Amino acid sequence: IYHNRARIRSGVTTNASSTSTTTTALKWVLRCCPDLPRSLVQKLFRLRQVRRESNDVGSTCVDAQVQQQRRLKRVSAKEAMNVGDRIFLPITVQEFPFEKPDCHCDEEEANFVRSLVLYKDPAIIVVNKPPGMPVQGGIGIKQSLDELAATCLTYDYSETPRLVHRLDRDSSGILVMGRTQTSAAVLHSIFREKTFGAKDDVDNEVRILERRYWALVIGSPRRPKGLISVPLGKVVVDNGKSDRITIVDNAQNTLAQHALTKYQVIKSSCYGYTWLELSPLTGRKHQLRVHCAEVLGTPIVGDLKYGWQAHKKLEHLPWPSLERGSHENVTKGKTIPFGLDLQSGSISEKHPRLHLHCKQM
Repeated sequence: IYHNRARIRSGVTTNASSTSTTTTALKWVLRCCPDLPRSLVQKLFRLRQVRRESNDVGSTCVDAQVQQQRRLKRVSAKEAMNVGDRIFLPITVQEFPFEKPDCHCDEEEANFVRSLVLYKDPAIIVVNKPPGMPVQGGIGIKQSLDELAATCLTYDYSETPRLVHRLDRDSSGILVMGRTQTSAAVLHSIFREKTFGAKDDVDNEVRILERRYWALVIGSPRRPKGLISVPLGKVVVDNGKSDRITIVDNAQNTLAQHALTKYQVIKSSCYGYTWLELSPLTGRKHQLRVHCAEVLGTPIVGDLKYGWQAHKKLEHLPWPSLERGSHENVTKGKTIPFGLDLQSGSISEKHPRLHLHCKQM
C-alpha cells in the first residue's frame, strides 16, 4: 500500500503476517520490494517517509479509511515488525527509475572532488570533507558526497565507494569510505563495534578505532580534561516537524543510547573561546555537539541548534581584529564548485560556520 502523507492510495500491500521470525522494517521493505534499490529504501527511512500501520484488531470505526490514517505512524529502519503490521511507502516510488541516473560532473567539479582525497589503497579511500557538503542525499540536496564519490572517485574499480560512517553536513574533516563491498562490510562492523562495544573504563582499553576532533567552543570547561558519559535520546519538536538530541535522565529509558566522549583543552583565549580536542568513543548522532553544549556548557561555535542562547550573547564579546584584505585579494573572483563558500563563516562574522573538524583517525 502506498501513501502520500495523510491520504491513502491504492497500491501494493506488504503484510508482515506471512513471516514468523522477527525482522526490522528495513529488511521487510527490501524483502517485499526487491526491485527498489537499497539506497532508495534507506533514503526513504532517513527522510522519515515510511509509515507503519499497527495491527489493531479490537477497534471499530465508522470510517475505516479515517481510522487507518489515524493509526499510521512513522517507523525507523531498525524498528521490529509485528505480525499483522503493514508498511506504507510514498506513492512516488512507483515512478522511480530503477536504473539510477549518473551524477554528471564537469571537469572542474570532478577535479575538485578528487582534490579532496587524502589517501587511498585497494580497500579504502579517505577524503577531507569540506564544510557545507552533505554526505548523503535528502530533502533539498541536489548533490551529496556519496553520489559524487560514485562518479569521480571510482578510478579503475568497477565498484563505487561506499559510506561506512557519516559526518554532519556543516562539519568537516576525515571521511572514510570502503572501495569494495567486502572492505565496506569490515569497516562498517568496526564502526559498529566502536559504538556498541565501548565501556566506561576506557583508560586501559586498546581500541581498534580512534578519532580525534578539533572544536572551537564558547566558554571554557570547568576541568581541563575528562570523560563524558551520559545517555542521549531523541525528542520530537515543532509538532513533529523536526527533532533534536538531548540528555536522557532516566537511564532505564529504552530509547536512551549511551554515549562516551573524552575531551581535553588545547588552549583558551581572552575572547571567551576555548580550543578542544574531542575523542568520541561511541558514534551517536550529534554526540559531540550535545556533550559540548549540555554537559560541558560550552557549545561549539556556529552550532545554533544546540547553542543558540550562547550565540545571542556573543555580541557583547570583543571580536578579534582579523586582517582579511590580503586574503580576500587572493580569492577574489575565484568560485568553488557546488556552491561551497569556504572563505566565510569565521568568528568575526555575524553567522559563524560550525567549528567542528575531524582531524585524525
